[in-house]
Amino acid sequence: MMNRTSTKDNQNTGCTFCRSHHRSLFASLNDEDIARIDRGKTCTRYKKGQVLFHEGTRPLGVFCVNSGRIKVYRVGMDGKEQITRISAAGDLLGYKALLSEHHYEQTAEAVDDCVVCFVAKEDFLSLLRPDSQFYMDLLKKVCEENSDMADKMTRMAQQSVRQRLALSLIMLKDTYGIESGTDGEIEINLTREDLANIVGTATESLIRLLNEFKKEEFIETKGRKIKVINPEGLIGASRK
Repeated sequence: MMNRTSTKDNQNTGCTFCRSHHRSLFASLNDEDIARIDRGKTCTRYKKGQVLFHEGTRPLGVFCVNSGRIKVYRVGMDGKEQITRISAAGDLLGYKALLSEHHYEQTAEAVDDCVVCFVAKEDFLSLLRPDSQFYMDLLKKVCEENSDMADKMTRMAQQSVRQRLALSLIMLKDTYGIESGTDGEIEINLTREDLANIVGTATESLIRLLNEFKKEEFIETKGRKIKVINPEGLIGASRK
C-alpha cells in the first residue's frame, strides 16, 4: 500500500457552496444542521494511492467526497483486491460501519487526486433525528445499497465475463461523468488491474475483452484511459 501524507485544505468548503452538494445526502439538511457540519468538518486533499480508511479499523466519523474518485475494496483469501464500488463526488463513505458500531469491512483508497471532507462521529449522529428528511434519506440509501449489492452478486453469478465488463464500463462511464456534468464521451481512468478486480476476472482476460470491444467500436483506448464511444453497443453486450 502506498504511504503518503494527506494535506488539509487551508479553508473548508462550505456544504452549500460545494458543487457536489446536490448529489449528497447532506442536501436535505436544514441551514442549522449544515452550519453545524461546516463548523466541525475538515476537508483534506488526498493524492492518488492514499488511503482514507483501512479494513479492520474503527470508524471515527464519515467521509464525503468533494471531488475525485475513491475505490472501495476488501482483500480476498487469495490476497487480491475485490473492488465493490468506485465512489465519486457527493458520495458518503463509512456511515454503515459507524451506525453498526463495527470496524470497517472494506478499505477506501483514492483512485486519483481528490478532496474529501471528514465529519466526526458526534456531529454526524446529531443529524439522525427520526422526524428529519436526512434520517429518511439515509435509511432509504442503506436499503438501496443493500439491494444493489444483492443484485450485483446475482448478476456476477449468472453473467459471463464479457457481460460483466460491458456493464461495469457503463456504470463507470456514469461515475466518471458526474464531475464533468456531461453525457458525452467520458474517459475512464483506471488501471487494468483495478478494472479486472471490479469485473472479477484475470487481467489477461480483461485485456483480451477490451481489445474485442475496440474492434467492435464500443470503446477507444489511450494508455490506461478508456473512452466509451458507443454506450448502446455496450448495453447490448451486457445482455447477451
